[in-house]
Amino acid sequence: MSIKVLVVDDSALIREVLTRMLMRDGDIQVVGTATDPIEAREKIKTLNPDVVTLDIEMPNMNGLQFLDKLMRLRPTPVIMVSTLTKKGASETLLALELGAVDFVAKPGADLEGGIESFGASLRDKIRAAAKSDVRGRSASRSEPPKTALRTAAGPAGSLIAIGASTGGVEAIRAVLTQMPPDSPPILIAQHMPPGFTGRFAARLDELCDLKVVEAEDRLVLQPGHAYVARGDHHLRVERSSGQLKCKLSQDELASGHRPSVDVLFESVARVVGPLAVGAILTGMGRDGARGLKLMRDAGAYTIGQSQASALVYGMPRVAFEEGAVMEQAPVDAIAARLANALVRLKSAA
Repeated sequence: MSIKVLVVDDSALIREVLTRMLMRDGDIQVVGTATDPIEAREKIKTLNPDVVTLDIEMPNMNGLQFLDKLMRLRPTPVIMVSTLTKKGASETLLALELGAVDFVAKPGADLEGGIESFGASLRDKIRAAAKSDVRGRSASRSEPPKTALRTAAGPAGSLIAIGASTGGVEAIRAVLTQMPPDSPPILIAQHMPPGFTGRFAARLDELCDLKVVEAEDRLVLQPGHAYVARGDHHLRVERSSGQLKCKLSQDELASGHRPSVDVLFESVARVVGPLAVGAILTGMGRDGARGLKLMRDAGAYTIGQSQASALVYGMPRVAFEEGAVMEQAPVDAIAARLANALVRLKSAA
């Protein structure tokens, strides 16, 4: 069975480009297009697509307003097609908070990797969206009461590492907003292109008790701070002059990604070892499983997001099957498990 897609965009050129790209491999069928949310609403009713691609800036109704209504009235997997601007990045993050599964940056003349790379990424995200549990997530979207964790202080030199992909923006927010200010440094690898990670870090900083920043090379890691991997850069931890620091690089893709969760976790296993705790959250593919297994083998506490709470149970599933996680838990319980593991580490030190 092919995946049925509705393409919604006010640009005839973009509708044509997306349609051609999506239908290239034969497993995705564009069953219709729409120029604005009013037309899209009617076509969703009649065509019942598996996935919708949605532009933000459109006539008659803003794409975000339409997305909000769609998720409340008829939850459907949506991939946002976003512009690579500061405003576009902010609106895209809001779309993910409203329930969009993922996003792609709208292709431009300077698109790195070219139009083929964009098409391959879009098709992969459509396939993941078709398998995602947006209805389950929509049913449980009422914000869980924020559990105030008293402490997550670990011994000196301890560290938290988190990796995620599709659905990770919301999952990371759910974990970080529960973490107290005495947490050890937190390093985050979220699959996200350049231009979006800075806004993602700024948004988390607004919502959390922690100080959240986009990682910079050689930045000294501090307790109470979280560091988001910069788009198109690997993030590692290194020990230099007796201090833990961020190390950024643009060496080759790992597990198909840059930033790669495997790259982050492998460095944590090597440099921090048993003083680390790690979590692998929602996402498609297998990035992170190998690195998390190395962390567990090095004595770190490791946890995976449970299937019931994961938008896409891909990365956590592979990590679980390969013995990389010590336990699985719903996303709203992961912060407490990480904190408890750190407190145990400190008491044993």
